[in-house]
Amino acid sequence: MKINLSFLTILLFALTACGEAETTAKKSVATTDAPNVQIKTMPSGPSNTAEVMRGRGVFKEHCQVCHGEKAIGQVANWREPLADGKYPAPPLDGTGHAWHHPEATLLQTINKGGMAIGGTMPAFKDKLSAKDKRAVLSYIESLWPTKTYQMWLQRNKGH
Repeated sequence: MKINLSFLTILLFALTACGEAETTAKKSVATTDAPNVQIKTMPSGPSNTAEVMRGRGVFKEHCQVCHGEKAIGQVANWREPLADGKYPAPPLDGTGHAWHHPEATLLQTINKGGMAIGGTMPAFKDKLSAKDKRAVLSYIESLWPTKTYQMWLQRNKGH
C-alpha cells in the first residue's frame, strides 16, 4: 500500500495544531463596554466568554464595592488590619493571595464569607446562585496574568 507523504504531513500538522489549541493557556478577548479591559479565557478554566462576562456583572454588583474596580483592591496593604482590627478585602486580580487556593476553597469563601477569619466579607451562600458563583470565579481567574494562572493550575492539579 502506497501512502501519500504529503497527506501524512498535513494530517500530522493538523493533529498537532489541535493539541496545541487545547493546551494554550489563555486567549484575550476585549470587552465591548470597556475597550481597555482585557478578559482572558482559558481552555481548562474560564473558557466560556459568556460566563466570564456574566461573572463580571456579578462582580460589579456584589464584589466591586469592597474588592475594587477590576478587583485591584481598595487599600495599599491588604495584609494589615484596618483601624477596627478587621482585614480589608484583598485584590483578586492575581496580585493578592486568592490564586494560592483551589477553586473549592474560593467557593467556600464566597459561601461562608470572611468574617470567621478576621475579614469583613459577608456570606453569599444564599445570595448568589451556583451559576453566579462559578461565573464570578471565571471572571476573577480571567484577570490573572497567564503566568499566575499557570502556577494556579499546577498547584491545584487533582483538586
